Amino acid sequence: MARNKIIESLLFYPASVLYGLGVNIRNYLFSCGILKSQTFDIPVISVGNLAAGGTGKTPHTEMIIQLLKSKYTVGVLSRGYGRKTKGFRLLDSTATPQNCGDEPYQMYLKYGSSVTFAVCEKRTEGIKRMREENPKLQVIVLDDAFQHQYVKPSLSIVLTEFNRPVFYDKLLPLGRLREPISGLNRCDAVIVTKCPQNLKPIEYRIFINKLNLFPYQKLFFSHLVYGTPKALFPTSTYGYISLDGLSDRDAILSVTGIANPRPFVIYLRKHQAPVKVKTFGDHHNFTASDFEIIKDKFNSLQGEHKYIFTTEKDAVKIINNPHFPAELKPYIFYIPINVSIEDNEDGSFADYIIKHIAQNKVNN
Repeated sequence: MARNKIIESLLFYPASVLYGLGVNIRNYLFSCGILKSQTFDIPVISVGNLAAGGTGKTPHTEMIIQLLKSKYTVGVLSRGYGRKTKGFRLLDSTATPQNCGDEPYQMYLKYGSSVTFAVCEKRTEGIKRMREENPKLQVIVLDDAFQHQYVKPSLSIVLTEFNRPVFYDKLLPLGRLREPISGLNRCDAVIVTKCPQNLKPIEYRIFINKLNLFPYQKLFFSHLVYGTPKALFPTSTYGYISLDGLSDRDAILSVTGIANPRPFVIYLRKHQAPVKVKTFGDHHNFTASDFEIIKDKFNSLQGEHKYIFTTEKDAVKIINNPHFPAELKPYIFYIPINVSIEDNEDGSFADYIIKHIAQNKVNN
């Protein structure tokens, strides 16, 4: 194993150095004004990261939406990663994971009646088009836009995962970093995500010391909150199910297509029912053959009662997929995820966001 890691490092190190050189040159061009960043006259909140996936951007973006939607007219702009369309698209009743991306579609299903959602690769164009479509927008949330420096947000939030923090990671392709840790200098706040419920004082100190943020930058810590599993299809015998109510005589199949399924599987395994795992790559588009594999694994489970549990992100793709086996529909559930952010020495994250908007809002 160690030998394989050495070989991997030797193979990827030159590419990682070249990648870092390219990123540093690009960042320099923005910092000295050769490449231009555009500001807007309403609050623009960017939620992003340095790593390539797995830090929990979607639940944190949803948390900000939930915080703001009753107080302001909110727009959310995403790139729409993995969609089969190009350019600007305003999400409406015709939205699907294929034409807008799985994560924007997931958020639209939850908040589309009260929030304006759009996707566009060029964020400056996307913001302009959104404001044309809805001139009453008071705040825009950018999903995964930290590296898109053509927009200069009024507030930039970067996420880093507790179990794989940026200061222990490496640049692509040797690690997962899209840019060096020095990129944190551009952000206003860092959230350490997927933390254990009870952080130890030494763990706080490690992140404070290793991140070494400027005095004006804020540091928050968040953890995942798993909700009650919900039936994915109406053919299920139960609309909801309690994991605590399962025993070691039952059996679970975990099915995920996300960047980091480990916390999800760990959560399932905290309960009594034994868990088997089937993982696919991030943003995976399920095929008929994938579902045959899932069906075989499900049928091989040993238990009085058998269940499939998946994530919210995967659920929106499965429910729209015509190849999902009808015989599995009564047994598949998804688990909603929320986040809880601890207060820091200056107060709550909610107060921090609301204060920022109050200081930057315009009347419209």
